[in-house]
Amino acid sequence: MPERDSGPAAAESGTARTAPSVMAFDVGAKRIGIAIGQSLTGDGRGLSVIANQSHAHALAAIQPLISQWRPAALLVGRPLTLDGGEQPASERARGFARALARHFGLPVIEVDERSSSRIAAARFAEGRRAGLRRRSQGADLDADAAAVLVERYYDQPQAHEAVPITAATTAAAGTDR
Repeated sequence: MPERDSGPAAAESGTARTAPSVMAFDVGAKRIGIAIGQSLTGDGRGLSVIANQSHAHALAAIQPLISQWRPAALLVGRPLTLDGGEQPASERARGFARALARHFGLPVIEVDERSSSRIAAARFAEGRRAGLRRRSQGADLDADAAAVLVERYYDQPQAHEAVPITAATTAAAGTDR
């Protein structure tokens, strides 16, 4: 089993370590799903869904969750086309990832989110059939999709990219989408 630890030194040295605990974000046009996970089991658990009104609004809503759960790294879903190309939503997610990195000072890692919503919907439907989920919990699908990101991260830690924070992105810290 690979060593599951992360931090600025690991990112700078290029070692393929994973964070012992993470918080993941599935960024949509209207909502952001949030999940938590840890390396011991590699599982993700949907935590919350917040409105995606602006970076400032989202960061303020996320602050208490960061304080409570104290993740070692943050994951942001990277929307790609089925063939792996960029799509319009990719830049929205990347901008949010940069805002997270600037605001919280934690490592931020992009995780391929292709089909994560479809997987979350299938799991929800399975839970409904088994009597474990209710229709009223359908709003939690975005958080469930973020949980899929956690599982992908722990399943293939070397397959994901750290979000670079440069002088240009730091200078843009005052900008909001």
